Amino acid sequence: MNTVEIIFGIILALFSLAIIVVVLLQEGTQQNMGAITGGADTFFEKNKARSIDAFLARWTKVIAIGFFVLVLVINAIVFFTK
Repeated sequence: MNTVEIIFGIILALFSLAIIVVVLLQEGTQQNMGAITGGADTFFEKNKARSIDAFLARWTKVIAIGFFVLVLVINAIVFFTK
């Protein structure tokens, strides 16, 4: 293994860990469906786009796309260099 493959492997491992952490930090979609809330519109529900859940969902998409692109680049480099 040369240095470029090792560096790409480390970056790929970091992307993998990042996507695992971000997905595990997200709440389930049925988390707030209890009888206490009663389905009423609260201030939190109205501003969900600004909440931490929206932030984590956005970063999940960004990291997943980065992971996918990185895997394609690594495979292209390995394929065309050997």
